[in-house]
Amino acid sequence: MTAQSPANHEFDPFTDAELDSHGRPEPDAGQLDLEERHALRRVAGLSTELQDVSEVEYRTLRLERVVLMGVWTEGTLAAAENSIRELSRLAETAGSQVLDAMVQRRSRPDAATYVGAGKARELAEIVAAQGADTVICDGELTPGQLRSLEGTVKVKVVDRTALILDIFAQHARSKEGKAQVELAQLQYLLPRLRGWGESLSRQAGGRAGGNGGIGTRGPGETKIETDRRRIRSRIAKLRREIADMKVGREVQRGQRRRNAVPSVAIAGYTNAGKSSLLNRLTGAHVLVDDSLFATLDPAVRRARTPSGQPITLTDTVGFVRHLPHQLVDAFRSTLEEVADADLILHVVDGSDVDPRAQIAAVREVLAEIGASRVPELVVINKADAADSLDVEALRLAEPQSVVVSARTGDGIDKLLAEIERLLPARHREVSVTIPYDRGDLLSRAHDEGEVLTVQHGSDGTELTARVPLGLAAELDSFARAAR
Repeated sequence: MTAQSPANHEFDPFTDAELDSHGRPEPDAGQLDLEERHALRRVAGLSTELQDVSEVEYRTLRLERVVLMGVWTEGTLAAAENSIRELSRLAETAGSQVLDAMVQRRSRPDAATYVGAGKARELAEIVAAQGADTVICDGELTPGQLRSLEGTVKVKVVDRTALILDIFAQHARSKEGKAQVELAQLQYLLPRLRGWGESLSRQAGGRAGGNGGIGTRGPGETKIETDRRRIRSRIAKLRREIADMKVGREVQRGQRRRNAVPSVAIAGYTNAGKSSLLNRLTGAHVLVDDSLFATLDPAVRRARTPSGQPITLTDTVGFVRHLPHQLVDAFRSTLEEVADADLILHVVDGSDVDPRAQIAAVREVLAEIGASRVPELVVINKADAADSLDVEALRLAEPQSVVVSARTGDGIDKLLAEIERLLPARHREVSVTIPYDRGDLLSRAHDEGEVLTVQHGSDGTELTARVPLGLAAELDSFARAAR
């Protein structure tokens, strides 16, 4: 009896996609979040923001009508304006309405108010004229700069880091993702807690009750001190929880390594099309949204190369210029999926106005997480929407690159061929005759590899299979005996 698979089977990347009872691909949980994410929108013109921000102690990040402010300290004006345009997209992703944007040329940000006292007063006039309730600065502000600038403009001031953290908080879905975002937010919040006066005292100081004598009476631990202590305790608890989740992730990676399945990580700038590329390569239905940081929770899917070799593809969180260090620290366990991969698909938006700056920003983060040593293949995506001359210039600047369009499917076959060429050899095809008393080897060939043909003869089982290198070495002796 002979069971033989076709020698020249047509490659189907959707082989490992899960199907429903009607034979259609099952939607991933992330796709079901898309309608929910778009279901709630703010109504323009409505605001509950207080006129004087000093009336409240801690404020949630409520973005409605905003004015953007950037300080241009180096590079070209075009680069500064591009950074402000990206900040505008971040603000819109967070759910706000951008009313105006300004860039100021300075040698360095003002230590007191970020933009200088005179410009701060001009900014206050613009905020009042536009009816804005929030100012977003394109940089990370110190606690002192936040207080001084808020005191001048009389509305809430948010920096780039707080804005990105707010988007992450909106988009986190898994338990691990929510814990990582909360950890990053608390690390950012801790040095920025503020309180006013003795009215925030929680307990008497010294020997409470008034019997301690002169010098022992007065405010003890204030509310701000209590909050700091609670935040530090919460940070410690979140770190322990994330460390426990990391163990489970390492077990999964170890299982894939034992099965000799090559791992490919999809990394790149936010909104470069990483999730769309994963869907195109695997037939998955992970969340695809034209917004920044749509994907926070890594998705691991199976696929096959043109020769039939199984691989895993991991979609990861997108990077951005000046990615907050709190996020890199909190998401380190997730980003280790990239550092432990056999190959990185570095996805670049070919239609972006400055794709080389995107590449530099991504490589900076890859170096920070220890992934610089992993082989990298640059995937220039969105070729259907990009200028052909710009794409060609980028391809020449990055010799190890492939031009594709995840939306139309152009270039995907070439990408798969390049993936197969660059991946380390984990499997080898063997043709052996296994004695009947070594059924254990036949079973391992079925479990660990891909059986191409099998036929039972008088001397044993004649097997042709693609198996891991370790098993192939054990089977070589039977291959020599068969000859």
